Amino acid sequence: MRLHKKCGAPDLVLNNAGAINPNAPLWRISARDFGKVIDTNLKGTVNVIRHVLPNMIKKHRGVVVNFSSGWGRSADKDVAPYVATKWGIEGLSQALALELPPGLAVVALNPGIINTEMLQSCFGESAAHYPSPARWADRAVPFILKLDADDNGHALSVPDM
Repeated sequence: MRLHKKCGAPDLVLNNAGAINPNAPLWRISARDFGKVIDTNLKGTVNVIRHVLPNMIKKHRGVVVNFSSGWGRSADKDVAPYVATKWGIEGLSQALALELPPGLAVVALNPGIINTEMLQSCFGESAAHYPSPARWADRAVPFILKLDADDNGHALSVPDM
């Protein structure tokens, strides 16, 4: 609330919650690890929305970008909790888009594959074949900054390099 009072409502929110489980079949993933992924990726996303959206609505404009994943639109073995949460982000974003008043937008964004510690935990050394976060940002930021109310409800992907 202090941030809203000092700076006002944001025009753009990059809602990027991401935790992944240790690679394993679903039945071998502990309840603790499963809960951590759900709490971070779904509940964390919703908590950000709950805190920023009321003031964006009062301002009658703004875009919320909920980071999804290629695994929010497909599936793979050994990462079922992560896949489930990112599919959840896709559905959550579509449902929220139907609730927003004119002038606002929410999108689910597949950022593409980025060489991060999280990717390295799944892909190992082959993660090095993908762009660094800095290289990704060079491509993604101009794309993200063009988003507006006309994009409400869309499932988008950052263009390939």
